[in-house]
Amino acid sequence: MKRHALTTRLWHWISAVLVVILFMSGLTISNAHPWLYWGEAGFMPQEAWLAVPRFPDWMTIPGYYSLAVARDWHNLAVWPFALMLLFIWIAMLANRHFKRDLATTAEEWQPRNIRRDIAAHLRLDFDHGAGKYNFFQKLAYGLVFGVFLPMMIFTGIAINPGLGPTFGWLIDLLGGRQSARSLHFIFAFALFGFFIVHVVMVMLAGPARQVSDMITGGKGKDGEADAP
Repeated sequence: MKRHALTTRLWHWISAVLVVILFMSGLTISNAHPWLYWGEAGFMPQEAWLAVPRFPDWMTIPGYYSLAVARDWHNLAVWPFALMLLFIWIAMLANRHFKRDLATTAEEWQPRNIRRDIAAHLRLDFDHGAGKYNFFQKLAYGLVFGVFLPMMIFTGIAINPGLGPTFGWLIDLLGGRQSARSLHFIFAFALFGFFIVHVVMVMLAGPARQVSDMITGGKGKDGEADAP
């Protein structure tokens, strides 16, 4: 029995590539108009709530400023990204990975248990018993799968000019096209923050085994529910 199901491993590596393409091409798109607004409209820099710094070419796709090329890369990656998110949700529900490994319990939300987990993290103690993930890992993955990634898709739809006539209700729900654009930026960098923390935690927990397990599936430890 494997620690990580094949569906999880496929989603992890394919989505990692797609997210990198989306993020780096998105930085080029941001460079085209680096001001963010709230509401339906916005154009003047003095009306912006945030002036985004210009991102250097080495951080962007393409490695030079071209809004048209960046949009092509963005559009190329976004639909596979959306389909992969739908795929992993179906897989997690079908193989009970979400219920078994990611869903938190009422007991885990008890303040004493949260304090205990915080203290364990500060000691770099990542032993979380028989379960596959500890409380903070479950919380982080829950936010990524349930909030950050879906909101990237929903806000992306809302700011796409070609989809506006069909999804006007979504634009209104998000507070206007410019609000959707601001939220798109916020959730993109929330994902970037998760990525940084994720990499740091992998390095602290033993990168060779962690990466190997995500490639081969690894083996579930005693008492741990293995992924089918």
